[in-house]
Amino acid sequence: MKISENISLGPLNSFGVDGRARRLVEWESAAELARVDFSEPWMALGGGNNVLFTTDYDGTLVKSVARGIAVTGETAETVRVRAEAGVDWDDFVAWCVERGFWGVENLSAIPGTVGAAPIQNIGAYGAEVGDVVVAVECFCVETGGVLTLAREHCGFGYRSSVFKGVLRGRVVVTAVEFGLSKEPRPNLKYAVLAERVAKISSPPAPPAGETTTPQESGLLVQIRGAVMEIRSGKLPDVRVLGNAGSFFKNPAVSAEMGRLLAERYPAMPVYPTGEGGSKLSAGWLIEAAGWRGRSVGRVGIHRDQALVVVNLGGATGEEIVEFARRVQDDVRAKFGVDLEPEVNVLPQAR
Repeated sequence: MKISENISLGPLNSFGVDGRARRLVEWESAAELARVDFSEPWMALGGGNNVLFTTDYDGTLVKSVARGIAVTGETAETVRVRAEAGVDWDDFVAWCVERGFWGVENLSAIPGTVGAAPIQNIGAYGAEVGDVVVAVECFCVETGGVLTLAREHCGFGYRSSVFKGVLRGRVVVTAVEFGLSKEPRPNLKYAVLAERVAKISSPPAPPAGETTTPQESGLLVQIRGAVMEIRSGKLPDVRVLGNAGSFFKNPAVSAEMGRLLAERYPAMPVYPTGEGGSKLSAGWLIEAAGWRGRSVGRVGIHRDQALVVVNLGGATGEEIVEFARRVQDDVRAKFGVDLEPEVNVLPQAR
């Protein structure tokens, strides 16, 4: 366990917002977490890709540096894989794809760590991590013990889970077990992904004397490649423009409101949900409100993706929050729809 005092927040968040944290604890096991003083303010930090600091953090950040991945069980058709919380998420996806394990390929190129994935229930292109989670292992701050939650007790929803709800501030995710398929399970329900996959040619033949496995040259790797191409084409590099990916959630509204909006704005995407409501495209709403590519001071909306708020250089967390509020106000005034941040703003936005 490594403990650092009075550290810079800049390298610890993808927005690149500067500031200081009183303490950073880098841990590898639940036994090490048991030695941490959780009586003062604390927060579990993954890759810093879904957090926005608006002030210095006067508490302890706990960050996993445990990066083990192992197969824990398998049959002829399925496999269980356990990954520790500090594993880079996309490294985990690559590990699975290289071995021909289906289930997480649509979630390629999502920044962050394995430990953060179930908290946010990350999702993309018709897949969510909750679809393949078997269990989540946690350290319980209140008891000092280890708790394992089966998938059905994780409360997975759209960008939500019990770890953002009743268990927030009470547990630290230490590892996640996934149930994956050895048999092809392509998820191509999103047209943009299906079209991109169809355009990707088969990988070139290996050099003489070398061979590739079917898993390395098949549809699975093509789907991963297509997802990575799509994401890199519309999302800014955090090394160039600080951002946290999608800043806002796609808003859910009643079926009646969805119908009325679709009648008034025929071009507006309105998707029925399985709960009798409708879901709207936050990106479409932001662009229709005139914010795509627009900036105020040191903060803006990315020119290629209206969901992405970017730090144009030197912006503070408060400046980013204020900019986001202006976007929310305009969308509310034009469409009567409230946008909810997907990003975890600290301290909680007023």
